[in-house]
Amino acid sequence: MIKRFSVVFLKSAKEFILSMDKKTQTKIFYVVDKASFTNDPKLFKKLDDEIWEFRVKYKSFQIRLLAFWDKRDGKNTLVISTHGFIKKTDKVPKNEIDKAIDDMKRYFKNQ
Repeated sequence: MIKRFSVVFLKSAKEFILSMDKKTQTKIFYVVDKASFTNDPKLFKKLDDEIWEFRVKYKSFQIRLLAFWDKRDGKNTLVISTHGFIKKTDKVPKNEIDKAIDDMKRYFKNQ
């Protein structure tokens, strides 16, 4: 299998993951890695024009890591994970998507 993209975790995404117990962290990294090789919307799904979500189901938790694409390099395709949260409703809250969009704008502005 060919890896479709590499993932970079911004500070808030790293902090969110590190706040989880080791087994949950392992599951998150497993899903992120698997999503980079497959095209499975159960693992990595588009939410709007620019924001995507890694979808991790572990125990009774619906864990989400929001992300966006950085294809400027032309060789390496990156997915930048902005932050994570535990989903409590059917839809991803708009404020979480807005936070990811703000992080994306800041990321491209500082590159």
